[in-house]
Parts: sequence; C-alpha cells; structure tokens
Amino acid sequence: MFVTPAFAQSADAAGASALGSMLIPMVLVFGIMYLLIIRPQQKQAKKHRAMIEALRRGDQIVTQGGIVGKVSKVQEDGMIEVEIADNVRVKVLRHTITAVLNKTEPAAS
Repeated sequence: MFVTPAFAQSADAAGASALGSMLIPMVLVFGIMYLLIIRPQQKQAKKHRAMIEALRRGDQIVTQGGIVGKVSKVQEDGMIEVEIADNVRVKVLRHTITAVLNKTEPAAS
C-alpha cells in the first residue's frame, strides 16, 4: 500500500538484469562442456578415422570383439578380410577395428 512510482520503475530494470545474470552462467557451462567433453571426443573420432583409412594389407589389428588378426584384403565397401589363423579368414567391418598393433612398411617402388 506504500508503493511509490520509483519502486515500480525499478522492477523492469531488475528483470532485465536477472535475464543477463542467468544467461552468462549458461554460456559458461556450455563453454566448459565443449572444452571438456565435445572437443576431446571429436579429436579421438578424427584420430580413429585416420587410423582406419591408413589400413593396408599385412597390418596386425584388434577388433572390438577381441579378435586379433592380420589384414589380408582391404575392400572398398567398408569390409576388411582378416586372417586369424592359417587359412582362416573372416570379414569384419572397418569401423569395428579398435587398434593397429603392427604396421607394415609400404612397398619400395
């Protein structure tokens, strides 16, 4: 009942500053999440993609299922033929390869 016009006018200014004070922490949280989560995952995915593209015949690899073998044939349709024992070959998808244990040297031309 003792409201003065000065208090009513300052309510609008308080609402605008409250929006700004909520927006700054939200931007900071997103920035921190980008630096700690999103960016490292993108770097790891890029490294994995480069490893898969560099596969060649004779490389010793490990698949996600734990199969260790030697690449016997690299196909263009996303498949790789892996020799896991003498005369035992299986086809695996390229993206299921988790590590390259031994790289072969390129053939001298």
